[in-house]
Amino acid sequence: MIMEALDALKQTEGANKSSISKYMESKYGEMPPGHSDLLSHHLTRMKESGELFFIKNNYIKPGPDAPVKRGRGRPPKPKEPLPLGAEVPAPRPRGRPKKDPNAPPAPKKPKLPAGPPSISKTGRPRGRPRKVNPQPLQDGFEA
Repeated sequence: MIMEALDALKQTEGANKSSISKYMESKYGEMPPGHSDLLSHHLTRMKESGELFFIKNNYIKPGPDAPVKRGRGRPPKPKEPLPLGAEVPAPRPRGRPKKDPNAPPAPKKPKLPAGPPSISKTGRPRGRPRKVNPQPLQDGFEA
């Protein structure tokens, strides 16, 4: 109905939503109460799919030499055809693979040797070093 209205209105700059709606009412008579919402939905869907262009608040049918509208994002890489007789591999499932319930349990990690709990593998304690207290004065000078 929308394409028919655009063809019948024959406007070079296109037709807006109200003129399309008026044409439909004149041709088909009384419209249902949700007509304007339904018309808006279909016009938006046709605009996003590339069936219509929306320029200066008017809807226009694309010409025969108009470029094809691409979807969002990067286009997929072209796939090479499989040789004859080859089976199509099943797609891998998404996410992390499930654990094998029959697999032997994994060995436990060895614990670090007993010592101060704040010393790591490098031998240095974690965090900021403690402040060093100044030495008491000897003969009037600080050591």
